Amino acid sequence: MMFKCAIIDDEYLARQYLKAYVSKVPFLELVGDYDSPLLVLKELKSNQIDLLFLDIQMPDISGLDFLKTLNRQPYIIFTTAFKDYAIEGYEHNTVDYLLKPFSFERFLKAVNKLAEIDRKGKTGMEIKPDMVYYRPEKTENTYLTIRADRKLYKVNFDDLFFIEGQQAYVTFHTRERRITALMAMKELENSLPSSRFIRIHKSFIVAIKYIDSLEGNQVGICGKKLPVGRSYREKVTRIFNIKP
Repeated sequence: MMFKCAIIDDEYLARQYLKAYVSKVPFLELVGDYDSPLLVLKELKSNQIDLLFLDIQMPDISGLDFLKTLNRQPYIIFTTAFKDYAIEGYEHNTVDYLLKPFSFERFLKAVNKLAEIDRKGKTGMEIKPDMVYYRPEKTENTYLTIRADRKLYKVNFDDLFFIEGQQAYVTFHTRERRITALMAMKELENSLPSSRFIRIHKSFIVAIKYIDSLEGNQVGICGKKLPVGRSYREKVTRIFNIKP
């Protein structure tokens, strides 16, 4: 079966890499991508969409609240940087819950799960919550999976010194190498554990454990001096237990 799908996400870069993922799957047909749920109402009312890739936190209305307004709900795969919404998300008969940033392999598992659920539904099998392929663990992850250079890199948090934003790309400075990937700093900031990492500038996220000094508006980390943005200075000074 061909599934007509739509992407709803207020982040431009998130929509772009989802569009690239969708284009690789033969049984997915993209109807459109939208930065607000309100822009896709016409297509939903005319039953033109079978599947939504839906972000949760958006300016106009959250993805969860949007679903509550629909009389007919298509299949839903949540794509979000916030794992705290997982339990509530599954109350909406969600096919899967993808935590940003996710790899194409992880995306493919989600849409293959959709195909299986649809097939079983048409044969009269009951769709139960435990059929969902993935549930976020309550324990904190200890690594990042990064897709770059046609590879998947597993980077342990303990080996990650800092992340540098460069327009649409970010560079991960690790113990062994530098990895540059298409990713948004905002998504990374939301997905990384705040107990381990802190954003110090619009272009830098650093590992707290490797910060060794603060001098003026610069922090020292692994022999480098990185700038501290004015709006981030208060958070940085708290690391040193001093008043801003």
